[in-house]
Amino acid sequence: MSEAKQIIAARAARELADGQIINLGIGLPTFIANYVPQGVDVIIQTENGAVGVGPRPEPGCEDRDRANAGNSPITLICGGSYFDSATSFGMIRGGHLDSTFLGTLQVDEEGNIASWMIPGKMLAGMGGAMDLITGAKVVHIVTEHCAKDGSSKLMKRCTFPLTGAKECDVIITERALFRRYPDKGFVLEEVAQGYTLDDIAACTDMGYTVADNVKMEAYGPVG
Repeated sequence: MSEAKQIIAARAARELADGQIINLGIGLPTFIANYVPQGVDVIIQTENGAVGVGPRPEPGCEDRDRANAGNSPITLICGGSYFDSATSFGMIRGGHLDSTFLGTLQVDEEGNIASWMIPGKMLAGMGGAMDLITGAKVVHIVTEHCAKDGSSKLMKRCTFPLTGAKECDVIITERALFRRYPDKGFVLEEVAQGYTLDDIAACTDMGYTVADNVKMEAYGPVG
C-alpha cells in the first residue's frame, strides 16, 4: 500500500468512536481496520455478510473462505459472525450502521458522490455503495486528493454518474480533511504535514471555507 493510502487510512481511523458499528468499503477503506486506536472498540461490517471483521491477515495466513466484498481476505475477531446478503443489506437499509468509509472517483461541493462508473468503461457492477451511503448515519469519503492525471477528485460538480446525491459528510485525503455542515457546506478543518493552505486551494476544485481553528500539520506519515 502506498504511503498516501496509509496516511488516509490512519487518519480515518481516528474518526472511530467506541461502540460504533461501521462499514469499510472495498480497497483503501479496508486498511482502516489496521489502525483502530487502542481503547476504541468498534464492530466492522462487510456488506457481503460478516460482522466483527478484524485486521487484514498476515501474508501467508489468508483463508480464501473469509473475504470482504472486494474479495480480499479478512480476519474475524472473537464473537464475529457470517450471514447471508439479505441479512447484511437489512442491516444497511435499516439504518443500523453508524458510519461507512468509502472510496470514490469524484466528490463535489454539494456532497454528491460518484464512485461506481466511468462512462465508456467496462462495468463490473455497482456493488452496495448506493445502499451504504443512504443507509449509514455518517458517510466518510476516503480518497487520494487527485486522480492519476493530476486532476482534483474534489470537484465543483461531479461529471460521472452519481452514486448518491448530497450524502457525503466527511472527506479525508492524504492532504486534508473537510467536514460538511448544513449551513456552511464543506469546511477545511485539517491540513496534513507538508502542505499549506495555498497548496490545498491549488489542488481542490470544490468550494469550501477554512475553519477559524484549522489544524495545520494535523496528520502525516504513519509510524
